[in-house]
Amino acid sequence: MPYPLLRIEGVRECTVISRINKFVVKVKIDNDTSKAYLNNTGRLLDYIARDRIGYCIRVHGRKLNYRLIAVGDHELGAILDTQLQEKSFEYAVSRNYIPWLIGCHVLRRNIRLGSSIIDYLLECNSNSILLEIKSAVLRKNKYIALYPDCPSLRGRKQVKSLITHVLGGGKAILLFIAAMPYVKAFTINREVDNTLYELVVNAVKLGVKLRALSIYYDPKDNTVYLDNPELDVII
Repeated sequence: MPYPLLRIEGVRECTVISRINKFVVKVKIDNDTSKAYLNNTGRLLDYIARDRIGYCIRVHGRKLNYRLIAVGDHELGAILDTQLQEKSFEYAVSRNYIPWLIGCHVLRRNIRLGSSIIDYLLECNSNSILLEIKSAVLRKNKYIALYPDCPSLRGRKQVKSLITHVLGGGKAILLFIAAMPYVKAFTINREVDNTLYELVVNAVKLGVKLRALSIYYDPKDNTVYLDNPELDVII
């Protein structure tokens, strides 16, 4: 049974028109055209497409009035906003909803590790663990979530840093959040970034833990749900 995580206030339905650049999407809200901020740098070709139903929240920026947080996926929604994904993860950890992180809590965010920045430093039963999150919002065969949807130089560098960390005696987790409904498994998108795939395979052999979980947005109650905290990983 899915666990409710975060309720999002002030959500407004919008219609995607086009992607202007990496961070800006043109949308229509109540027959008015506006620009919405998007903080997910993936290509997102399955979701940022003309006439797709989206979900925006109001922001008070100098140039942009809205933030696009999700796009409709059947009767539910895929969460594109990586900040919302991270907040959902933090809430799930704080409530012990993730079995393999029970007893853990967030010590710090944005940890410098060599030339990389890693999302979290966790404390788990007196052990310090570095955890990096990657957003998977691409489908394969309907039920398999993929990452990445374009070559990721940053992702490669972070995996290399995690490998160095575990070889030095540290502990590390690479977590993929499949932020879409109805997914049953996760895999690395080898066809798009084979170098990253090989790095992840090597990282697992050397001691980096590989995990995945799935979440989705439900527009009926404006809530993010944790669907599967132990999503199958196919490597």
